[in-house]
Amino acid sequence: MDSGVQHSAMQIMMRCLAASLLILLTGAAPAEEQQWRAQAQKVTIVRDDWGIAHVRGRSDADAIFGMMYAQAEDDFPRIEANYLTALGRTAETDGEKAVWRDLRARLYVSEAELKAQYAASPPWLRRLMDSWAAGLNFYLATHKEVRPRVFTRFEPWMALSFTEGSIGGDIERINLAKLEGFYGAGRGAAEHAGMPDGEPRGSNGIAIAPKLTSAGRALLLINPHTSFFFRSEQQVTSDEGLNAYGASTWGQFFIYQGFNPHLGWMHTSSGVDSVDEFAFDVRRSGARWAYRFGAVWRPLQTRTVTIRYRAKDGVLASRSFRTWRTHRGPVVRAENGRWIVFAMMDRPVAALQQSYLRTKARDLASFLKASEFKANSSNSTLVASSKGEIAYVHPQFVPRRNDRYDYTGVVDGSDPGSDWRGLHVAAELPNALNPVTGWVQNTNAWPYRSAGSASPDPRRFPRYMDTFGENYRGIHAQQLLTGSKNWTLEKLRVAAYDPHQPGFAELVP
Repeated sequence: MDSGVQHSAMQIMMRCLAASLLILLTGAAPAEEQQWRAQAQKVTIVRDDWGIAHVRGRSDADAIFGMMYAQAEDDFPRIEANYLTALGRTAETDGEKAVWRDLRARLYVSEAELKAQYAASPPWLRRLMDSWAAGLNFYLATHKEVRPRVFTRFEPWMALSFTEGSIGGDIERINLAKLEGFYGAGRGAAEHAGMPDGEPRGSNGIAIAPKLTSAGRALLLINPHTSFFFRSEQQVTSDEGLNAYGASTWGQFFIYQGFNPHLGWMHTSSGVDSVDEFAFDVRRSGARWAYRFGAVWRPLQTRTVTIRYRAKDGVLASRSFRTWRTHRGPVVRAENGRWIVFAMMDRPVAALQQSYLRTKARDLASFLKASEFKANSSNSTLVASSKGEIAYVHPQFVPRRNDRYDYTGVVDGSDPGSDWRGLHVAAELPNALNPVTGWVQNTNAWPYRSAGSASPDPRRFPRYMDTFGENYRGIHAQQLLTGSKNWTLEKLRVAAYDPHQPGFAELVP
């Protein structure tokens, strides 16, 4: 063990000794804290020379406990911020200006619903969520100097509010100013305008089959193009078979993209259209509202949402909103006399299972089996396995629709023909599994050039499978890969930074 590891391990030991001394001085620890301390004895956290936490637990649940404790050591404020956003509680610290962002989240999440979903989750998943909360709570119990902005305690059901790990969730497409215009009194609209983000962003992934590599083994490039500290880097291992290394979004208990001894996976934000807006005719009858669906008027569902916010004097105040929803989702604004409903994936239990189980996949077949939860709505995925398999895997949450409607805009929801008709099955998605070209790539571009000449044929798929089209990064990747061979890890690294710019080749002339 090198000196850097010894120093980190000693720090962890001293913290535990200090916490034990505090309990001796103040009396017996509460039963719950004793449970946390007993679980901590089943976990080892060692940090390497770069500070990366390598967590090992006896069970998967123990490993998750240590994983969250280590994440909290690294950046508890980011963990808390992510869950303030996901649970719609940011206004409790940021003030009334954040009410509309919180309301947007609360159109989909509520404490009662999350608790019910937690109770209905498979036992193995509940154990992981229990350990997720316990690891964070044990960190707070043993770090009295930490001052959370809001969360002094985490509950297991909270983990279901943030389950996919993408840079920006689908919910962020809901316009806050228009949401305020519908549910509010015109206050705070100026707060919605943010500074434009001028930083070019985009994820790039490449997987190469053994027949094109010098060592006869598959290669995978993971280039997420996020800011340096956007995610936590960790290795998480258990005696139950978990052994994943990579990046996890702060506060989540699964490796979002990385590898295990058998398989690696990386995500790029997809251009699939998995989010829709539906316009409904509505009418009021007495104290109730209804929406038209074909020839039938259905009652609008209502729910009162109360948002607490920090007033200027520092005291917590609250605002309550009566919200409406149809069978397709919540109402987010009004337009031309009709109410607009926002429809997106809302399957937290399935999403959390899929996100975790893919970290334990041993080959392409088991990775695809985890994808059968159909709870990935926004990520194209590149996969490479120790068996030599490679694949481009399209997002699995793709509603089946009538392609004669233009779902890139607002669709007439009162027309039953526009309604979603279940989800596409895997065979109906533009996947590229073990293509004969020996490579797959994606650069936030369409799937129809993902494997060169072996790519899916766009004529076989509805237009809503992609809204991005091609980009110059994709063209560049194809130029580097087509007809190539003898790839090594170093050659792949050099290719990732190849200076040629196909866009300039067109734009400069």
